[in-house]
Order: sequence, then structure tokens, then C-alpha cells
Amino acid sequence: MKYVLSDKIRRLNKLMNEIDNLYHQFAVKSGLSDSAIIILYSICENGGRCDLSSIYKQTGISKQTINSAIRKLENDGIIYLENKNGREKTVVLTEKGETSAAKSVFMLFGIENEILSEFSEQEVDANIEFNQRYANLFRKKLKEPETDK
Repeated sequence: MKYVLSDKIRRLNKLMNEIDNLYHQFAVKSGLSDSAIIILYSICENGGRCDLSSIYKQTGISKQTINSAIRKLENDGIIYLENKNGREKTVVLTEKGETSAAKSVFMLFGIENEILSEFSEQEVDANIEFNQRYANLFRKKLKEPETDK
């Protein structure tokens, strides 16, 4: 069985990888690991506090990787964990974390907003629609039983 990627899929994959690499470069410039910047992004996106379970779901990163990054951020005084109920925990930015976020995640928010402002509302909506549809179809295909094609 042989599968061949179309040129458009190759281009799409290359662009997605390039964008991921740009986010990695931003994390490095900020002095943070990829996992740490993603966690801080999730916390800031949610107003400075976020359920740990939401971070697992939003990021798609393994629990082990998230937990390791959380421990490091906690040891660095950037975040603390708050018991929510039972085993549920909420991740909260400390004052030092807010300062760190201002030098990293908030700058990233600004960059992302500036980039989107370079596009028309229709272009942004079309891009969101495309990516949402792509994700939905990918999710659906993953659930389908494997068949020989």
C-alpha cells in the first residue's frame, strides 16, 4: 500500500510546522520552554487562573509534560496550585507570574492581534472556518474504522 501526499498537503504541513517553530522561537526568546509558554498562554487567556484539566484539554500536551512544566513554574514562583474540589486543581498566576506574563504571553497576544489586523475580517473568518472544518474532518476520520483503500 502506498500513499502519496499532495503538494497542497505538503505546503499546509510545512506552514503549520513553520508557525510552530516561530512560537518555539518566541518561547526561547522569552526564556521559557514551549510547554511553559503554552501553559502561561492558557492561564492568561482565562484571566490569570485556569483549571488544570482545562489546560490538559486545550493544549493536547501529555499530562506528564504539563505536570513537569507546572512543577517548574511553581518552583520558579510563577504559578501556584489551588485546590478546587477533591482532586481538581486550579493553576493561578502569582505576582511574579503576572510580571513574567507581561514580558512573554501578553507580548505574544499583541503580536497575534497585530498580525490579524493585517487581514480583512473576511480573510480571518475564512481562515478560522477552514481550520475548524479541517479539525472537524480530521477528528471524524480518526474515529472511522481503518479500511484498506
